Amino acid sequence: MSTARKYTPISAEGRLGRANEHPGRCDQGYRRRRDALAARAENHQVGTPYPGVAYTEEEHRTWRTVHQALAPAHQAHACREVLAARDDAEIPAEGVPQHTDITPGLRARTGFALTLAGGVVPNERFLGAMEHGYFHAVQFVRHPAVPLYTPEPDVLHDVFGHGIHLSSPRIAELYRVIGRAANRVRTAEALDILSRVYWYTLEYGLMTESGVPKAFGAALLSSYGEIAAQDVREVRELDMCQAASTPYRISGYQSVLFAARSFSHLEDAIGAFCAEFDDDTGDRLGLPPMPRDRS
Repeated sequence: MSTARKYTPISAEGRLGRANEHPGRCDQGYRRRRDALAARAENHQVGTPYPGVAYTEEEHRTWRTVHQALAPAHQAHACREVLAARDDAEIPAEGVPQHTDITPGLRARTGFALTLAGGVVPNERFLGAMEHGYFHAVQFVRHPAVPLYTPEPDVLHDVFGHGIHLSSPRIAELYRVIGRAANRVRTAEALDILSRVYWYTLEYGLMTESGVPKAFGAALLSSYGEIAAQDVREVRELDMCQAASTPYRISGYQSVLFAARSFSHLEDAIGAFCAEFDDDTGDRLGLPPMPRDRS
């Protein structure tokens, strides 16, 4: 396809079927490559150096395909704060960057750095590291057969989504605010509540501009199909208690999203919620434990 406009958004519940039927879950050759890169994160200490990856031409081609599709999609559907951060992020178009290509720019702009992950990271480690300016990121690339959708975070998600966020001092500070709250608590239940706040703001949050919900969350910014799919799911005005009590899906599209009225509204909402957050917040606000849906 010669232009991004010809791409068709792909629904996780539609043509792809169930997430476990995605070629990235079924292709054994791909799984060996993905798992070998993920295994590098075993026993990795946050912030310590780690080797880069000799990406294949097929992986670079997948990167170029996604870059070509997302650039105009961001322009059409992302909020102003994201567009400003994207211009500063300087994401390469020609191929998959190393983490060491991305981190120096982040450090210069916001003090953040990427640190190695192999996949989904436990809440305590993942959220807590953000207070100290580290974001867990993977190195593997999504399956080339479906470059515009992946059922799990990959290097495209981490760079196109979180790499853009962490290029903005104001957005990066929200990561730190959540990280500080995570490091104050000790129970898995409290961390689970905080993970839902993170999920519905920094991963899947929307921002209302001129009455239109615009993409803000990192997961939306890295998914061509999801960035403009607000018309197929319920959009609610951001309410932190509602967000904190709404289960989420790691794989597939979310059925409910929350839209902040403005970036200042998002800052105020996250700041106020996290300022008083402790191990008793769930009981105090009537938020029962509600494990995320991993399907």
